[in-house]
Amino acid sequence: MDRRKEPRLDLEYSVQVWGVDRNARPFAELVRATSVSSQGAVLLDVHSKLRMGDVLDVQHEAQRAQFRVVWTCGGEAGIQALASEPAIFAVDMPKTFEMAGTG
Repeated sequence: MDRRKEPRLDLEYSVQVWGVDRNARPFAELVRATSVSSQGAVLLDVHSKLRMGDVLDVQHEAQRAQFRVVWTCGGEAGIQALASEPAIFAVDMPKTFEMAGTG
């Protein structure tokens, strides 16, 4: 069962992430974000050791926001924007889904 609160799009973006890993070491990485929504994404190719609950700074193009890690598995991590943060992935879900059905 899908527990997501909003639909996701299978897009892929390069993003910069900063944070502190589970060994209390600061890191910065360029990774890929996919399965994006206005408030979350899946990060791919993450080399730093992350834990659920970690807070990351994520930058996509000129937009930057803080996200919480909600799950990790290997080199992947699911992230969700903190409540007060702006949507940094330019995804207008309702219009995108309306357009998909008007072929």
